[in-house]
Amino acid sequence: MALTAVHLLRHGEVHNPQRVLYGRLPGYRLSERGQQMARLVATTLREEGADVVEVIASPLQRAQETAAPLGEAFGLTVGTDERLIEAANHFEGLTFGVGDGALTRPRHWWVLRNPLRPSWGEPYAEQAERVLAVAREAAARNAGHETVLVAHQLPIYSARRRAEGRRLWHDPRKRQCTLASLTTLRFDGTALVGVDYREPAASLLPGAVDTAGAA
Repeated sequence: MALTAVHLLRHGEVHNPQRVLYGRLPGYRLSERGQQMARLVATTLREEGADVVEVIASPLQRAQETAAPLGEAFGLTVGTDERLIEAANHFEGLTFGVGDGALTRPRHWWVLRNPLRPSWGEPYAEQAERVLAVAREAAARNAGHETVLVAHQLPIYSARRRAEGRRLWHDPRKRQCTLASLTTLRFDGTALVGVDYREPAASLLPGAVDTAGAA
């Protein structure tokens, strides 16, 4: 049987002029550049002859908008799975940084007590397992084909680290999961046998605003 690919696609750039950590807040849509990123990913996969038979997205608007061009490119109806949603985060709706954001306010300091969990949001392990559960189910359902799951940076990156057998705690500044990037999980039957990463929208990344979560 041919290998099965499950692509974890991070959404494109979001319209966020205040540069807050939008988290699970509703109403955060793709920017014009983000829409271009979504179309470019869809076009790239289509031109490569990818055998995409299912597209599933987080319920959040930015993920649904990123998934839409893929559905159009492959003639598929985009599904929704709550398990692909962004990580819960104490700093949702706030700016985050030393000198200009929530870190300047002592009332927030207590949630930073344990970076290994992390104490300010949904545990890394829970994020990894929920995303990997969706991926395993998709691999079993679409054996020998390709699936695209559209989600968010931290859940995708946590799933990747778990898949690669690495510790889940990490430096957020070193995450390899740019806007509109593809983290691909490869399955041989039910066994996860490889992880690949690439950035099909790399040409659009210079100048893009990437407001990732603080977790």
